[in-house]
Amino acid sequence: MTKMSHLPRVNLDEPRWDQSTYIGRVKYFFSVANPLNIFVSSQTLDEARTIVLKYKAGEDLPSTLTLDDVYRAKLLYDSAFHPDTGEKMTLVGRMSAQVPMNMFITGMMMTFYKSTPAVVFWQWFNQSFNAVVNYTNRSGANPIPADQLAKSYAMATSGALATALTLNRMVKRAPPLIGRLVPFAAVAAANCINIPTMRIKEIETGIPVYDINNNKLGESKVAAKTGIAAVVFSRVVMGSPSMVLTPVIVNKLDQKGVFRRYPWSAAPVQTLICGAILTFATPMACAIFSQRAQINVDKLEKHIQEKAAEQIPPAVHAYYNKGL
Repeated sequence: MTKMSHLPRVNLDEPRWDQSTYIGRVKYFFSVANPLNIFVSSQTLDEARTIVLKYKAGEDLPSTLTLDDVYRAKLLYDSAFHPDTGEKMTLVGRMSAQVPMNMFITGMMMTFYKSTPAVVFWQWFNQSFNAVVNYTNRSGANPIPADQLAKSYAMATSGALATALTLNRMVKRAPPLIGRLVPFAAVAAANCINIPTMRIKEIETGIPVYDINNNKLGESKVAAKTGIAAVVFSRVVMGSPSMVLTPVIVNKLDQKGVFRRYPWSAAPVQTLICGAILTFATPMACAIFSQRAQINVDKLEKHIQEKAAEQIPPAVHAYYNKGL
């Protein structure tokens, strides 16, 4: 072991790529949302966490360790540990699980969109998955009460089912392409319910906001609402390419008689198409907004403005984790 003077000092609270640019955020989320990260062992993740925390604290690290090694450890750390609590996140709730989970769920919803029992099952399955993701990627360290979790889950599932079943009845005589778009409408509606209700505690009590030097300014309800709105928007955008383009492609294949000749191919074909699209759509949608969001102090609550004015120099902008 040696003192870490052999390593240059960088701010590991910030990703390696410039997060003020969209391209920089895309590069970051391509790394964090890499599906291969789900195969990283718990031991390797813990080792990455140790490297990151020791580097931040200026403690001893192996002399063979390079800055590239530290950044690789940071990517693993960011992909598996919550930015506010530092706790290891549930596997299916991590961003690295988004592509494989969503490609499977979306493929199934589009394959079995005509059957009422299948619609009920897959919309329920999807909202169960979304509930885990929304809870895992919440902003702040405050736990969500069990009754609030149950309420949010029930509301989102009911909203998705009501939307899907109602639209299915309305489009029974419509062209097949229209019917295949029903799952997207249902999922979009559910996102507008699931995310705000799952994170209602943030709206009620606020989330931590900081100045540029990471000094806490207070808890802000305004920042919570702004962050949640951004997450809802990016989630809808994330699902749009796979849930809109896939039906168009599948409809063309159906017209050419592919699924009549190979009836077994409908589910795997749609699932693979969704996966290919989601591989790019997931990080690109996550990158629309910076995870460490910035907001003008004058848009926040008065007590935060007063705290910001005490800083030297006075803080003009506040920063917060908007969640994912």
